[in-house]
Amino acid sequence: MYDQLDASVAKYVQLNDEERALFHSMFRHKQVKKKQFLLQEGEVCAFEAYILKGCVRVYFIDKEGVETILHFAVENWWVSDLISFMDQQPSNQFIETLEDCELLVLDYRSKAELLEKIPKLEKFYRNLLQRNLGVLQQRFYASVSQTAEERFKAFIEKYPQLVQRVPQHQIARYLGVSPEFLSKVKSSLYKKS
Repeated sequence: MYDQLDASVAKYVQLNDEERALFHSMFRHKQVKKKQFLLQEGEVCAFEAYILKGCVRVYFIDKEGVETILHFAVENWWVSDLISFMDQQPSNQFIETLEDCELLVLDYRSKAELLEKIPKLEKFYRNLLQRNLGVLQQRFYASVSQTAEERFKAFIEKYPQLVQRVPQHQIARYLGVSPEFLSKVKSSLYKKS
């Protein structure tokens, strides 16, 4: 159950057997059915979850009731509302399962204890945050500098597994276009190829 997580950590830090056992002991294994909320707006995010199996989406709803999908997460990815989790403040996001999911969940106190007892994990978590920030910067840049067609092409190149797993209307919300417009973009792309 921990092989995927251990491989992820090993890219940045090496844990000895004792550290690995402590690391594993801090996670709670959780199975969640499709279309369940892991987090809703107004709740304090009490977890960081590593996805062993399944797909989730992270989104918010603005004052006009328009849903904006911030990102999707699948196997070997982490999901949380980082600001709510780190500051222990109410979230403005929803995290919902799109498929039946199997997660390894780390709560706020357990993470603090882990970082205190295994300081080298700071490097692992720092790298996760830096990668997350880089992805968000690229996404922001794409949203202001690329056409919808270019954003869709980049999406299917970067996340080919998501195209088959995520409903088209949600991909459209992620890209910031209507489902109808995304259909036109897809048709145009397929005619060109």
